[in-house]
Amino acid sequence: MLHAKVKARRKDTLHKLSTALVKEYGVIFIGNVNASALTQTRLAKSVLDASWSAFRTMLQYKCDDAGVWFEEVDEAYSTQTCSCCASRTGPKGVAGLGMRSWRCEVCGTLHDRDVNAAKNILAKGMLSRAVGTGLQGGPTSSSFAAGRGRLAEGISAL
Repeated sequence: MLHAKVKARRKDTLHKLSTALVKEYGVIFIGNVNASALTQTRLAKSVLDASWSAFRTMLQYKCDDAGVWFEEVDEAYSTQTCSCCASRTGPKGVAGLGMRSWRCEVCGTLHDRDVNAAKNILAKGMLSRAVGTGLQGGPTSSSFAAGRGRLAEGISAL
């Protein structure tokens, strides 16, 4: 009984969050985290509890229904690459995972690891849009120009 309540709450929260994001943004890019591979590590319980795959699926079908452009972006090196100068000077390896902030050795910019990764994922997503990949079945460029939600205010994507 308790497990069923937890499952229902998790599902409800994921639905509410994914619906809010789709209503707010006109473009959503996410990193291509391999959740199934992470379930084979010591992080398995956390990954399964977070329901990453279910959340990604919800986002995708809700974006499709709402006409919001959704794309998974290769997130390789997104935490190590400087979002300002594109040099790969960030913390590397298992030891570097504990570093939550770092300073680029080339341009001197101080980065929060997660914010920097998000900026790099956004840049890769926008680049793929500019090149023209991922547009099959998605909104036209004129619907992007018209804007939707925060996209119209100049905040490009999530």
